[in-house]
Amino acid sequence: MTEHADLAGPAHPGGAVRRLLVLPDRDTAEEAAAEAVERWPELGEPELVREALAGEDDAEDAQWLVVLEQPGAAWAEARRDDLERLAAGHGGWCEDA
Repeated sequence: MTEHADLAGPAHPGGAVRRLLVLPDRDTAEEAAAEAVERWPELGEPELVREALAGEDDAEDAQWLVVLEQPGAAWAEARRDDLERLAAGHGGWCEDA
């Protein structure tokens, strides 16, 4: 998995649909990313992004995002509930990017 400081760059390369798994810590994000790739290899390599919470100085007060580039809108819609369950199973949630 690659790690980046922000979400800069092309939003939807090649028609992909970006989806975020928002998770409480890095270890959990790494586990969820590995599980997603194992279940859906077509996702490719997810990005891990640390997102500090607004107004928080403590490095512990951060969420981790798993950025998934889904192959297209039909794939994204068909897997929406699965990805939401995956995130919830790791103490997080999903967001569209």
